[in-house]
Amino acid sequence: MYYTVSEVAKRLELSPHTIRFYGKEGLLDFVGRDQNGNRIFKEEDFERLFIIASLKRAGMTIRKIREFTVLCDEGDSTIARRLQIIKEQKNAVEEQITELQDALDVLNYKTWLYEVALEAGTTAVHDDYPPAKMPPRIRKIKERIRRLTDDMEQRYKRPQKRKKVDAKKSGKG
Repeated sequence: MYYTVSEVAKRLELSPHTIRFYGKEGLLDFVGRDQNGNRIFKEEDFERLFIIASLKRAGMTIRKIREFTVLCDEGDSTIARRLQIIKEQKNAVEEQITELQDALDVLNYKTWLYEVALEAGTTAVHDDYPPAKMPPRIRKIKERIRRLTDDMEQRYKRPQKRKKVDAKKSGKG
C-alpha cells in the first residue's frame, strides 16, 4: 500500500510542509514517486521518517541528519560513524534536559515563593523563613542561590586583597 504526503504527515503528526521540506533537503531520497512525480510512501518508509523526525526534534541539524541518512545508505561500513553521530546528539539532548530541569526547578522555587507570599499578603514573609519549613526541592534551590551569592562575594573580595598585597610588595602600601 502507498501513502501520500498528507497521509504520512497525519500518521507521523507532522505537517505536510515539514515532509516536503525534508524532501527538498535531500532526506527522502529513499521515497519513490508516482507517474506524476508525487512522493509515494510505503509502510517500510515510516520507520526511517520517524527516525528523521525524531532526530530533528532532538535538535540535530538538517545537515547532520543528511549525513546520517547517507551513512545509513552506505551500509555496515559506516556503523561506527553513525553510532558516533547518535551519541553526540544524545549527549547534547542530555545537557539540554539538565538545563531545562534546572530552569524548571527555579520556576518551581519562584512559584512556591509567590504562593507563600500571596497567602501571607507580603513577600517579606520570606525574610526570616526557616529553611526547615521549606520543601526539600525548594530548600535545594535556595541553597544553590546562597552558594552562588557566596561565590560571587568571594570572587570580588580576592582581587582587592591581591591589590593590597601587590601594593605592599611594591612599597606603595
